[in-house]
Amino acid sequence: MTNDEKWFEKKIDRREFLKKAGIGGAGLALGVSGASAFFTNKVKEEKNFADGDEEISFYGSHQAGITTPMQKNVYFVVLDLHSTDRAEVIQMFKNWTDYSSKLVDGELVKKDGSNALLPPSDTGETVGLNPYRLTLTFGVSISFLKKMGLEKKRPQAFREFPPFPKEQLQDKYTGGDIVIQACADDEQVAFHAVRNLVRKARNTVTMKWSQSGFAAIGDRLATPRNLFGFKDGTANVTKEKDFEQVVWCDSNDWMRDGSYMAVRRIQMFLETWDRTNLQEQENTFGRYKDSGAPFGKKHEFDEVELELLPVDSHVRLAKEVNKPIYRRSYSYSDGIDERTGQFDSGLLFLSFQKDPDSFVKVLTNLGAQDKMNEYVTHIGSGLFACFAGIKKGEYIGQKLFE
Repeated sequence: MTNDEKWFEKKIDRREFLKKAGIGGAGLALGVSGASAFFTNKVKEEKNFADGDEEISFYGSHQAGITTPMQKNVYFVVLDLHSTDRAEVIQMFKNWTDYSSKLVDGELVKKDGSNALLPPSDTGETVGLNPYRLTLTFGVSISFLKKMGLEKKRPQAFREFPPFPKEQLQDKYTGGDIVIQACADDEQVAFHAVRNLVRKARNTVTMKWSQSGFAAIGDRLATPRNLFGFKDGTANVTKEKDFEQVVWCDSNDWMRDGSYMAVRRIQMFLETWDRTNLQEQENTFGRYKDSGAPFGKKHEFDEVELELLPVDSHVRLAKEVNKPIYRRSYSYSDGIDERTGQFDSGLLFLSFQKDPDSFVKVLTNLGAQDKMNEYVTHIGSGLFACFAGIKKGEYIGQKLFE
């Protein structure tokens, strides 16, 4: 059973526990000692669930942080290679593997020696905290392959994005060689992980851009809302068999069991949106704001009927191409835009798909018609190949270098 399947099973178990906790005869049905053990274990699970102190392994057939149910926070960083020495880059990935396996378990990256005149091995800001479901996800870009002389290993599906209508990309938020996505239910835990990984690799990489983000998650399996107040990610698949069809690569190369990460930094004009009436907001999405249901339906996950949606609505245009992607986006708020005096806020759009062409087709169909264009601008972009999962004894990206 995968980590993700365990998550969904745990959610069902949790609901069953709550039901049984409200049934007076539950203890009699289980027997006194059996009931005591049952409720003791369940209470412990509930506490771990509430505290975020749950085990998510760094190792597995797929990288965590892709189909893992979303955490509340992300710290996302894009890096450029400072060195292209093969041995040095491989050692960096080996070091990151060692560090990552400890970070997700809530351990220090390295214990200090006896010499107090040396800097601490771990920066220390998470001492006393649990891992808060920390996941670390790594990927590389086409430019990484070129710089490392590995372009012959570039999968056919791994192609640069074409220009998209209405985008206004800024160089500082575009490109880069390596991506690290750290997600956790505590923002300091996520930042600490990236800080220590970058610190360890300072001779090999430099930071290009980074973004912290947050997701409005109450129930962990509920769809979070973006800063426009609408649910974001309703159409995501949830079952492992569907992940195989949508997310995980099945090519016979180093990307098998990996996934392609599409990144868009989207600036949202909140002040303009906040002056827009509710009907127009719902027409922009093609969904009801409160329930998340598509037009003409009552519930969030009801089937979308395209003919019931405005022709320029975001959902209709995205659905028309019938190319599912797996969204995992986070909101951001970076203070005030000095030029306009308005919020510098938006969406760190992240999606995973087995073929980047699915994302290209969706964004191309949205094109200039999408009514959402009145309220957003795409200012950052990137495409990264996220490696398959790491087995114990292996290092991140090992199959690429073999």
